[in-house]
Amino acid sequence: MSDPQLLEVDDWLTRKELEHLEFKEAKNRYDFEELVRYCVALANEKGGNMVLGISDKIPRTVVGSQAFPDLERTKAGLTDRLRLRIEADEILHPNGRVVVFRVPSRPIGVPIQYKGAYWMRSGEDLVPMTADQLQRIFAEAGPDFSAEICAKASVTDLDPQAIEWFRSAWQRKSGNPALADLPASQLLEDAELIVDGKPTYAALVLLGTHRALGRHLDQAEVVFEYRSQDTAIEHEQRIENRRGFFLYHDELWKTINLRNPIQHYQQGLFVWDIPTFNEKVIREALLNAVGHRDYRLSGSVFVRQFSRHLEVVSPGGFPPGVTAQNILFKQSPRNRRIADTLGKCGLVERSGQGADRMFEESIREGKPRPDFSGTDDYQVALTLRGQVQDPRFLQFLERVNKELQVVFSTQDLVILDMAQRHDRLTTDLVDRAQVLKQLGVLETIGRGRGRSFILSRSFYRFLGKSGTYTRKRGLDRETNKELLLKHLDHYGRATISDFEEILPHLNRDRIYALLKELRSEGRIRRVGEKRGSQWAKA
Repeated sequence: MSDPQLLEVDDWLTRKELEHLEFKEAKNRYDFEELVRYCVALANEKGGNMVLGISDKIPRTVVGSQAFPDLERTKAGLTDRLRLRIEADEILHPNGRVVVFRVPSRPIGVPIQYKGAYWMRSGEDLVPMTADQLQRIFAEAGPDFSAEICAKASVTDLDPQAIEWFRSAWQRKSGNPALADLPASQLLEDAELIVDGKPTYAALVLLGTHRALGRHLDQAEVVFEYRSQDTAIEHEQRIENRRGFFLYHDELWKTINLRNPIQHYQQGLFVWDIPTFNEKVIREALLNAVGHRDYRLSGSVFVRQFSRHLEVVSPGGFPPGVTAQNILFKQSPRNRRIADTLGKCGLVERSGQGADRMFEESIREGKPRPDFSGTDDYQVALTLRGQVQDPRFLQFLERVNKELQVVFSTQDLVILDMAQRHDRLTTDLVDRAQVLKQLGVLETIGRGRGRSFILSRSFYRFLGKSGTYTRKRGLDRETNKELLLKHLDHYGRATISDFEEILPHLNRDRIYALLKELRSEGRIRRVGEKRGSQWAKA
């Protein structure tokens, strides 16, 4: 338990039981099926906290709960039934144990059901959602613009060369030889690219002629620019691709590959020749831009190549429900008809965003992870940096694969990369990080919310940097406690901010954990309440 958790409980005691909070006393036990239904209801109401051990009537008090003593097992049961990542915390309040289930929001446009009902809360009861409420949720995702018919266009606006490329790719992917003999109109009808003889916007984006796009959808354009210097304003090459994507996607990669230097590395017997721009990563980035941009907005997709990095900027923010933090786990194609067509011809998997491939390939080559930090509500900005930063990390991954006989998933690689770069793991990654810890690849520093992950001792021994490992592990726990006591000997009293200056390598939660230990040992005491409190020798 840390003080921030106690402050959170104190805050709940004074708040009304509104949309995002549900309180139950549950002093002795609580029905698991009822818990599942409440989690469904909270998710359908865009997320919230299910709190056990606090009375639901104001004035609210902590009464303590013995329900669900094995929280990890309870979490696993919730995940198995709902496929939602629900977190569970145990807060040991002075008045009793409080259990909190932190429920995320349902995806945009997707209500959650359990045993045939889409649950919601109504006063003290759980009731199924009405048809009107469900319809409002379904409408959140909005219609698929790419599946709509372009009324002023005709089949003659589609390029025959692009149609034949699509036919060949679809036949190769599906293994269906009958596609070779279908008339073009039937082929496109079967692919749902034309409806009642009229092209959809997906057909124009993928198959349209230059003239047709200029007349009907001029924003369906991918502009390529090359600059040799990062600071250069004027481009040295510019190509405007306003025609069906199937007509130029290979040419665009070939243009990028013309300026793709090979980076050569050798470490003992290990030799790497790594291109600055990985073909799989670049192609996925281009497919994402064309497949997920918002075609209702004006503006072209821009692909800007520099000597060591490449930027892809496309109009419209992320699709609903997708963020830079969850892009590996969330799939929400904005233009489903385009995504389905790209899937038919084997360019993408229809169920994915392609982000996993970009992350995996980048990490395996020792490059920075794809960077979406420039993204906002109006554009998705992706930066792919091609400079190999630590080839020894690649060597270490190869060694671990061989010794442990494990195949790292994309999620595993992201976790390991974040650990070696000292990035804090997001909640979605912590459970898997624990598995990697059990394999001996990761270690933890600190406890509770102050816990962080670093690469294991074996990695730094492999690099011949045992001293670096010791520094990253930080000072011994008892040494840290002695430093806190020494400060109190000199100054009498101190605040948490003072202690943060003494131990700058520890975050506030980890310092609170040390103070709690010292207090339980009878060596220090707390003076004052809450935010204005100080600490002194006992």
